[in-house]
Amino acid sequence: MKYKYVLFDLDGTVSASAEGIRMSLEYALDTLNVPKPNLDDYTLYIGPPLIDTFRNLCGLDDETSEKGAAIYRAYYEKEGKYHNKVYPGIKEVVYALREKGIKTAICTSKQKPVADGVAELLGITDWFDEVVGSTLDNTIKDKKDLIPYALTKLGGNIDNDREQALMLGDSRFDAIGARLCKVDFIGVSYGYGSVDEMKEQGAIAIADSPGEILKYIEE
Repeated sequence: MKYKYVLFDLDGTVSASAEGIRMSLEYALDTLNVPKPNLDDYTLYIGPPLIDTFRNLCGLDDETSEKGAAIYRAYYEKEGKYHNKVYPGIKEVVYALREKGIKTAICTSKQKPVADGVAELLGITDWFDEVVGSTLDNTIKDKKDLIPYALTKLGGNIDNDREQALMLGDSRFDAIGARLCKVDFIGVSYGYGSVDEMKEQGAIAIADSPGEILKYIEE
């Protein structure tokens, strides 16, 4: 096998989570009493770091964005995360990879405690060697930083192992991170992102189902 390490984005790749994310974002904006942008396009806010969503999509200043992120996380923990389910076929993909000796990790921009809570709720913690999320101080939050961090957690090193690493995701944010780290990227079309944008950022393949992920990796 070409790869020793396979990293899975969480939202839109491992789990269908749009409903809970949207309701948590709407709740935060209502609590702040600020106008809500049109949230019909999930690609705008599922994938990037949460604090960037409040700054860039909602147009809030840094202080208000921090408040919004805190409100969001509290509501997501209480309510939003329960509107979440694993895509059928993901478990089989992860187990097939691990049987081949490949190390696997969740690699998400969700903060680590939130990522752990979602993984535990979904019952997928033990499927993966590691669950990697952004740090609480936001020094590691973008995929370009999370990918090397995840490889380190798996016992690898971005400088030595990038050719043996693969990122899986459903958005341009995942694809851009992989491109900047010079690791291969396979996009999934069943999530929330744009296939065209993932291709533009260098996706080597687009999987229309979890089963196709394994097919492309084996090829």
